[in-house]
Amino acid sequence: MARQKKLVAGKESGTVDMTRGNPVRHILTFAVPLFIGNIFQQVYNIVDTMVAGYNLGDLAIGAIGATATLYTLLVNFANGLNNGFGMIVARYFGAKDSEKLKSSIAAMVTLNSAMTLLLSVISLLFLRPLMRGMNVPDSIFEEAYGYIAVIVAGMTVTILYNMCAGILRAVGNSKIPLCFLVLACILNLFLDVLFIMGLGRGVEGAAMATVIAQGISAFLAGRYIWKHYREILPGKADFRFEASLLKEMLGTGLSMAAMLCMTDLGSVLYQRAINGLGDTLIVAHAAARKIITTLMMPLASIATASSTFVSQNFGAKQYAHIEKSIWKVLGMEVLWGVFSCILVYLFGSQAVRFLTNTQDAGVIENAVLSIRIQFPCYPALGILLCLRTSLQAMGSKLAPVMASGFELAGKIITGFILIPAFGYIWVCLTEPIIWVVCMAFLIAVFVIKNPLKKAMEQAQIKDREEKKKGMEKNKKRIDLCMKTGKGSDCIQNHYIKEKAGKVSEAGCLPGLRRHKAFGSGAGAKAHGNFSG
Repeated sequence: MARQKKLVAGKESGTVDMTRGNPVRHILTFAVPLFIGNIFQQVYNIVDTMVAGYNLGDLAIGAIGATATLYTLLVNFANGLNNGFGMIVARYFGAKDSEKLKSSIAAMVTLNSAMTLLLSVISLLFLRPLMRGMNVPDSIFEEAYGYIAVIVAGMTVTILYNMCAGILRAVGNSKIPLCFLVLACILNLFLDVLFIMGLGRGVEGAAMATVIAQGISAFLAGRYIWKHYREILPGKADFRFEASLLKEMLGTGLSMAAMLCMTDLGSVLYQRAINGLGDTLIVAHAAARKIITTLMMPLASIATASSTFVSQNFGAKQYAHIEKSIWKVLGMEVLWGVFSCILVYLFGSQAVRFLTNTQDAGVIENAVLSIRIQFPCYPALGILLCLRTSLQAMGSKLAPVMASGFELAGKIITGFILIPAFGYIWVCLTEPIIWVVCMAFLIAVFVIKNPLKKAMEQAQIKDREEKKKGMEKNKKRIDLCMKTGKGSDCIQNHYIKEKAGKVSEAGCLPGLRRHKAFGSGAGAKAHGNFSG
């Protein structure tokens, strides 16, 4: 127990037990560092785009943008696993189960190592065929390949950082990962200038700068965990997984990975169709995606913070906290969606020029068209993200995966039929339509299935069963005490010693046997002074 108290009370290192206190305060306090961290992580790519655009021209931006969805697909598979694993870690942290907490972290380390190696090898072997399948134009093919090859080769450090950050966030610490990201982002800026402007390495230099900066983040995050969270790190014995825990980890991790991968696979097919529209529209789409992704960060941060809150409270069986928090999170998501929509309508063209430094009227016009069509549906995206992560955190795996399946199907249809037939307008319309459809589906699932209500009912049934067993146990003890002839004294003595933890379930039986054996008050007297 002393070890467990140390684990839960580790606030000096940033650990937060979200099962106690105000839900909204916990979620916002947790989300703000996540948001800032996501912004800085997004800055990695924005800095690449700006430095490349200002120094290498529009084709360099196209080279980075043409393979962005492929890289996202590969990384998000491993990140999806980590997100799922982190939910299980957070659940055991909320339940105050230190043994399973360590075992779940051990499983997280093992599965991440295997998956990272597998993804890196497969990606590098089949990268060129994948890019050909994505219809990357010949004019930017080699530059795009040089960029994505360096990124994929350094994927190990990216996933290592996300694993360390996932462990810290599972126990309620979102501030320390932010510190490492800020440092890495500053370093990334200097390395971009060095490799592109100083050494003339082109877009490959931008990729190298990103990998090195993320590698430093990964090293510092791992070192911090080793120094400040050693009490939750697994030992050799914790790597001997129980089959049930491994099944739970894989089930949640793979469902999260499948959810993200179906989304990103759809984006790869979607990008393939966009790559066939020519250099101008590729650059326009890349610029619009930067704006969309940046303003999505608060939505994603609040949803991620909510999933950690839900996971910890689900483990602690604090269902009332979960129910209140979900409604308030939905309100925050909708408000940010409306604010973002107003922002891009007022300053959309200025944002495109700032990001790309382009003077091409076609790039600016089409990028602005895209964001003005998509942002009115941002509130629907916020609701979708909140419900998807909350359902996953409560162990409901199928519905979020099905919603991602709808997204994949929608992007296949538009990528192979609608975009080739009708052009860029369907690039702009596809995702907003998907967000609304998936949001409606998950709302229906949450209302009809309601895993939170189901968990509450199961907890009530279990409580009733435990009370019934307790009543039966007490009745049995009372009957045994009455048979000794020392009824009320025996019951009172039994109750006092049970409170002190000195009586077993069959505590009256030894006294009863002595009473029967001697056939006199001796047994009763011994039982009345029962010593367990």
